[in-house]
Amino acid sequence: MNTEVSYRAGVDIGGTFTDIVIADDRGGIHTKKLSSTPDDYGRAIVEGLTSLLSSIGAHPSQVRELVHATTVATNTVLEEKGARTALITTRGFRDVLEIARLRAPALYNLNYSKPKALARRRHRYEVDERLYADGSIDVPLDERGMDKIVRDMRDERIEAVAVSLLHSYANPAHEARIRAILAKAFGDSVYITCSHEILPEIREYERTSTTVVNAYLGPVVVGYLRSLIGKLRDVGMNAPVSIMHSNGGVMTAEAVMQKPACIIESGPAAGVIAGAFVASSSGYADIITVDMGGTTAKAAIVEDGQPARTTEYEVGAGINLSS
Repeated sequence: MNTEVSYRAGVDIGGTFTDIVIADDRGGIHTKKLSSTPDDYGRAIVEGLTSLLSSIGAHPSQVRELVHATTVATNTVLEEKGARTALITTRGFRDVLEIARLRAPALYNLNYSKPKALARRRHRYEVDERLYADGSIDVPLDERGMDKIVRDMRDERIEAVAVSLLHSYANPAHEARIRAILAKAFGDSVYITCSHEILPEIREYERTSTTVVNAYLGPVVVGYLRSLIGKLRDVGMNAPVSIMHSNGGVMTAEAVMQKPACIIESGPAAGVIAGAFVASSSGYADIITVDMGGTTAKAAIVEDGQPARTTEYEVGAGINLSS
């Protein structure tokens, strides 16, 4: 075994296959493809990595960095296997998830059914509070009202909570206070995410929807990453673990545990970035990338060597197909 060589590893898991790529510091590339293990996706990753490293005479401790692209978040939404999620919002905004932006893919289809909200209506709670658009307080937060909400959440066995209040992007004080109350009541047993942390922007529907998605994914993604990192450490791989971001960049595993919504479609995003790089290196500036997986299929347009980008996207619902 040549202990002087160091390696960087890339891992991509899909519903059918898990792909492993290891690059050594001398320019060598080594790959392995194996069946995914849906009961525990991390198992295939660790088995594939250790097998590939063994085949080239390397030890897991020689890996200096692991970058992971995954469809775990996307598939959790598509398969409706996320956490039992509650929403706390300003009184009068309980139904913002249904009202949305009044878009429909078939304008004159009276039988169109909207996708189900990730937080059921009975798990959406209103609090008395109100901020002006500049962040100044109109109605102070009714902290006594939170007592009943906490009791109801216990009765409903809530696993994750999204907190999204009107104009919290301008002043997060009320959201922060609600977080503190929930943390005191539930400790680490309930995953909590606030809109000013995940998407501190104007427009309450987009902010609320994204916050609910983040909460819905939280326990699943946290459990997955902790399990994966534990398995990697058990086989002697102590390298930092980075996760592909939906924008084609990377995040630390610790950051992803706080903002799991940021890794939705991270696997497909990695494929587009790679496709654009390979095409540009081969002299092709304008291409269409196609990514066919076992669960979903994805396509993207690359013009002048740059992938098309958007500030909004959705998973599975098709609400914006008409536009």
